[in-house]
Amino acid sequence: MSRLHPPFDPELAEALTLVHEVNPPTITPDRIGALRAISDEYRIPEEALADVEIDEFPVPGPAGAPDVLLLVLRPKGADRAVPLPAMLHVHGGGMVAGHRRVGLDWALEWMRAVPMVIASVEYRLAPEHPHPAPVEDCYAALSWVAGHAGELGVDADRLTVGGGSAGGGLAAALALLARDRGGPGLVAQLLICPMLDDRARTHSSTELDGEGLWDLTSNATGWSALLGEAAGGPDVSLYAAPARATDLSGLPPAFVDAGAVETFRDEAVDYATRLWQAGGQAELHIWPGAFHGFDSVVPGAALSREARAARVNWLRRLFAE
Repeated sequence: MSRLHPPFDPELAEALTLVHEVNPPTITPDRIGALRAISDEYRIPEEALADVEIDEFPVPGPAGAPDVLLLVLRPKGADRAVPLPAMLHVHGGGMVAGHRRVGLDWALEWMRAVPMVIASVEYRLAPEHPHPAPVEDCYAALSWVAGHAGELGVDADRLTVGGGSAGGGLAAALALLARDRGGPGLVAQLLICPMLDDRARTHSSTELDGEGLWDLTSNATGWSALLGEAAGGPDVSLYAAPARATDLSGLPPAFVDAGAVETFRDEAVDYATRLWQAGGQAELHIWPGAFHGFDSVVPGAALSREARAARVNWLRRLFAE
């Protein structure tokens, strides 16, 4: 039985009923294939890409691993002699699903508001490829972008990482890895409803059971796929679950948001709080009545438009000339 939680926003609740017909709130291990099938059907309409230049690169993966596919988007006609800021975009999917085109509705919106290059990485998925495969694939892609900034028309001094859900967790892990490995240098991290903590120790991590999107069982499925029997135990790396990091100093400014009615709410609040306590900068938004991934699922809702605008405004301030 679900624990007490805030009410859903009425507009979002109405849409959620329809969403559950296709994408149920509970993902068990036997439903990973079905979740992948849903994400595999995700496509950006061709007309939405009319003003975008698209390239794909197979970039060297971690030592002994296969190449990593990287989808690179840039504003059509942009002068490559004038370097643009760049973001490594990391897709969501609970660590078990998704591909490099998932989440590009967000990325295209950001790119049009603030001219930039978006490099979207296709990392290996759990459980076939447990930690550290996903985060090391992402780090290899980030390192490649930094090392090829000139040919990509990218300003290597204005690199960011960002993503939603599992992608938000991996983006946070990348910021930690880049700090601890001495680069690449990052100016910011955009963490949208990030998947940060495997321990299910907060109220929000256990308050949704068969409700919303990505409930307590789904979260256990994702973390167990990534970490196996280590999930929830004492020996989990901070680069797998960034909430495990005890030192959040020296990290780039962060934008952190989540819905008020989602599994990741409390860990998002805690992560932003500890960034502040470590002397860092964070902008935190908790959207009232919102479920996980609400603004992708129901982009036209009033609350979704507000959330998307907040991210765009943050990026504008970040890259203001």
